[in-house]
Amino acid sequence: MFTWFVVLALLGVWSSVAVLYFDVVDYDSVLARAKEFRMNFSEVLQGKLAAYDADGDGDFDVEDAKVLLGKSSLIFPRVEKEAQEKAEKERIAREKAEKERQALERLAKEKADREERERLEREKAEKERIEREQQEKERKRLEQEKEEKERLERERLEKERVERERLAKEKERLENERIAKEKAEKERLEKERLERERIAKERAEKERLERERVAKEKERQEKERMEKERVERERLERERIAKERERLARERAEKERLERERIAKERERLEKERIAKERKKKPKLLNKLDKTIKAEIDAAEKLRKKGKVEEALRGFEALVQQHPLSPRARYGKAQSEDDLAEKLRSNDLLQKAINSYREAAELPEATSDLLRAALKRRAERQQFLGRMRGSLMTLEKLVQIFPEDIGLKNDLGVAHLLLGDNKGAKKVYEEVLEVAPSNGFAKVHYGFILKSDNQIAESIPYLKEGLESGEPGTDDGRFYFHLGDALQRVGDDSAYYWYELGHKRGHFASVWQRSLYNVDGLKAQPWWTPKETGYTDLVKMLERNWKTIRDEALAVIDQKTGLFVPEEENLREKGEWGQYTLWQQGRKVGNSCQGAPKTCSLLERFPEATGCKRGQIKFSVMQPGTHVWPHTGPTNCRLRMHLGLVIPKHGCRIRCTNQTRTWEEGKVLIFDDSFEHEVWQDADSYRLIFIVDVWHPELTQYQRQTLSPI
Repeated sequence: MFTWFVVLALLGVWSSVAVLYFDVVDYDSVLARAKEFRMNFSEVLQGKLAAYDADGDGDFDVEDAKVLLGKSSLIFPRVEKEAQEKAEKERIAREKAEKERQALERLAKEKADREERERLEREKAEKERIEREQQEKERKRLEQEKEEKERLERERLEKERVERERLAKEKERLENERIAKEKAEKERLEKERLERERIAKERAEKERLERERVAKEKERQEKERMEKERVERERLERERIAKERERLARERAEKERLERERIAKERERLEKERIAKERKKKPKLLNKLDKTIKAEIDAAEKLRKKGKVEEALRGFEALVQQHPLSPRARYGKAQSEDDLAEKLRSNDLLQKAINSYREAAELPEATSDLLRAALKRRAERQQFLGRMRGSLMTLEKLVQIFPEDIGLKNDLGVAHLLLGDNKGAKKVYEEVLEVAPSNGFAKVHYGFILKSDNQIAESIPYLKEGLESGEPGTDDGRFYFHLGDALQRVGDDSAYYWYELGHKRGHFASVWQRSLYNVDGLKAQPWWTPKETGYTDLVKMLERNWKTIRDEALAVIDQKTGLFVPEEENLREKGEWGQYTLWQQGRKVGNSCQGAPKTCSLLERFPEATGCKRGQIKFSVMQPGTHVWPHTGPTNCRLRMHLGLVIPKHGCRIRCTNQTRTWEEGKVLIFDDSFEHEVWQDADSYRLIFIVDVWHPELTQYQRQTLSPI
């Protein structure tokens, strides 16, 4: 054990001698590097000695020292020189590095001094700014305190002034009250004195009057007794006379009825005779040229009458090509085109037929019967095609050619009416009645025109006599409708006789239900409940949102821009009745929903209302003093809902048939306006309702889609 310690000690000594004595390692350099990399001395020493590992075992030990000591004689001079050169270089480098370090330290110190000065200046400036701000705040605070004190002082002075004024007024009021009380007390005492005097005078006057009354009463009773006896005698006489008149009236009426029946039968007989004669008397349609080709014309005509219109048309076209001046051939071609257009439902073919009728009438050798037949049929087909102006011109030409033909003149009057030219029609019928004063067709149409012009009383005899004539073209529901309406407006209850007659002749569903555009088989009753209609959701929506609907209606009224237009159907006896329409014939009316957007939005999901092509949705305002004549709507295909928006407490009512009802705000009334109804507005303020028309619940979806708008 001791031996190993000796060996280790000698090894350490020799290592130290080799390193220090022979300058094998640059000790200063090693120390410098150790300092630079923050390593301890032992690590640096071990690291440098690793370079002298002679035996390659990874460390410097005794064996490595032996090797080095064996070679020292060869390497020591060279190593020493290299070490000196290296040391010199390192010294120069250290000096250079030291100078650079000192320069950097100097620059760093200058920078730090400069930054310190700047920091001190900034701190000084900041302190000065803060001090100025504090001084400014203090100044403002003092000014605010001063202003606050001044404001409080002003308020105090104002309160004192107001209080003084209040006390002065209170004192004045109390003084006035005292004076008023004294004055009232004086007046009361004076009134009591005067009342006592008045009562005494009245008592005395009553006693005097009572005495006079008793005397007069006795006289009056005597006169009444005598008057009653006289009145009774007169009443008995009037009853006798009335019964006699009634008997005579019944006899006269019976005679008139029998006479009317006789005249009607006679006219019917004469009409039948005339028709029979006309049937026997065939119209002369063939001229000389036509007679030469009669066989070919008859053959083509036979095909047309059998319904073989295509073959007939080809036959007549061939005849027209062979004989272009034959009126009968061209007339047959027009008839065939007319029949084919009807069969194929072709407007283009119908227009060709209309042109062919004109061509046939314009041929130079056309007979008068063919000319009349061709132009009359042309006018009829022009009307069917909607060419009202062209039909009028055709009929005017006919009347010029045949001025004595009353039937053509009556047709001309109808053509004017179809164009809305009541004035022109009136002139035509006046000319007819001037030469044929008993012509029933002209009378009913002339009466209709007078009624449309609001000449109510004047229209009645023409309508009545025209219907009584029984002539063809007079038995029309419109004439019964307008005659009854005219009679109602003059207070004549015989209106219901004509309504009953119209019903018996199939024009009206009943005396009460007198619409003219109807679907058969629909349930008919004047008043409906929401459950009966099946539209309970719509009714609930209207009643739940009635205030929203009312507010929008009032906003539209307040605009005063003429959005509410007057009723234009001549239904008012008197007063003002305005309407603001949102939907009509199943479509929105212009920009009307911009005035009531919420109302329109609420209704959008109810197609039974917005899609009702035979109804309307509108606000209706009626002013006090308005009376609407008894009237009926145009169709039985709808029901009408009335939602009350602004309803006066008294004075507004509606009658439908023989039942009268009133509106309530926020509640819906439902009725069938094809039944007779009448409205009175006798309140002190306007009545505002919301009208919603809906399809009759029994109409099918197909019917709702295909019915024409009204």
